[in-house]
Amino acid sequence: MGKPSRVNQTAVSDFLLLGLSEKPEEQPLLFGVFLGMYLVTMTGKLFIILAISSDPHLHTPMYFFLANLALTDACCTSASIPKMLANIHTQSRTISYSGCLAQVYFLLMFGGLDNCLLAVVAYDRYVAICQPLHYSMAMSPQFCVLTLVMRWMLTNCPALMHTLQLLTNLENRSSVSEFLLLGLPIQQEQQGVFFALFLGMYLTTVLGNLLITLLIRLDSRLHTPMYFFLSHLTFSDVSLSSVTVPKTLMNMQTQQQSIPYVGCISQVYFFMFFGCLNNLLLTVMAYDRYLAVCRPLHYTTIMKEGLCIILVAGSWFFSCVQTLLHTLLVGQVSFCAGTIIPHFFCDLAVALKSSCSDTSLNELLILTEGGLIFILPLSGILGSYIRMAGIILKVPSFKRISKVLSTCGSHLFVVFLYYGTIAGAYFFPSSGNSKNKNIIASVMYMVVTPRLNRFIYSLRNKDMKHALQKIFRTKDSPLV
Repeated sequence: MGKPSRVNQTAVSDFLLLGLSEKPEEQPLLFGVFLGMYLVTMTGKLFIILAISSDPHLHTPMYFFLANLALTDACCTSASIPKMLANIHTQSRTISYSGCLAQVYFLLMFGGLDNCLLAVVAYDRYVAICQPLHYSMAMSPQFCVLTLVMRWMLTNCPALMHTLQLLTNLENRSSVSEFLLLGLPIQQEQQGVFFALFLGMYLTTVLGNLLITLLIRLDSRLHTPMYFFLSHLTFSDVSLSSVTVPKTLMNMQTQQQSIPYVGCISQVYFFMFFGCLNNLLLTVMAYDRYLAVCRPLHYTTIMKEGLCIILVAGSWFFSCVQTLLHTLLVGQVSFCAGTIIPHFFCDLAVALKSSCSDTSLNELLILTEGGLIFILPLSGILGSYIRMAGIILKVPSFKRISKVLSTCGSHLFVVFLYYGTIAGAYFFPSSGNSKNKNIIASVMYMVVTPRLNRFIYSLRNKDMKHALQKIFRTKDSPLV
């Protein structure tokens, strides 16, 4: 059977920007004015961020949000001005297809984030003036970080939706409007059993990880860097499962295996985003454990609240950028009508194999950048634990080894479970027609691993068990 032919294909590779003025004699003036304004803007914003970071007196909620607002302003300006300056200087008015979509995405995201942060700053001033006695409690560091993360998410999702919709409207090179997912390799009569199994595991994952987040939030003894990172990891685990499992359950229930083009691209984006975020957060947690074991006297001075926020925000931002790069490139790939994806979700590597256009650039990016995302964090994690093991073995004692295992054992177990299943799916895939093992490995790290994380971090962790017992004792205690 021959490969389906491509239909209604056009070769849109770039767009023409008219710019500010078509008069050549005005170009040097415009270039000088905008270059000066851009440099002044960037220098001023960076000075504000540096001043807030270096002065302890400015480590307050208002200046925390102001620093993020300055960063957002600088990013919003950088999304368009450098390209405009380059076009003026080179007398070229073109912008590539991917560059145009990237500009749309970042302008929408940082513009929306600007609006949200201005609203948050206004709320901060309202609490400071109208409720001064409750200000420190209402605007706690945890609340500030949570508010900032939620604002990033709320602006990222609409920006991505608008970009994907624009991608769909502009994408005349592909006649496909939906894909067919083959789903799990199970028999028809087994659909009900697997539906109940996956639904139970998914609900357990969501409720269990939300319970961990709630315990960390309520118990003041868990307000430490390790549990701060763990709360973000549990959220990322829930989100990673939610990207694919609900759609898989719906397909099982309705016996409909199709997924829209935009839905498939969205799955690719969020699956890669939360997968990359998991990698980076596990690396950050390994660094945290390394400092706790190898440099305990300097731990509190190094792992300050500001550094923790920077590490988490950097993980979110880097995951967003690298994922957007893959998503924009896959948006330029042509798919044919009736494209079948032999998987239960839109995995990028599998979807590219179903394309009817050249995907060599996409595959090269997956091999290089994807390999680095896997190897560098794993190397950092293993290096941290090798260093810890070397220090412990210098003066071995049962008590010391037991303490380190209780501190790091849960994290190390999750690392091996997570990276082991990913390696089985992507780095050591089964060959030939035996693709079922790859699908099973995907199920392991998207459905099983997030569920096990809840038990690993709760049942094997004394602090989590104590926090859980404390809540139940509080509920069961009689009212006085």
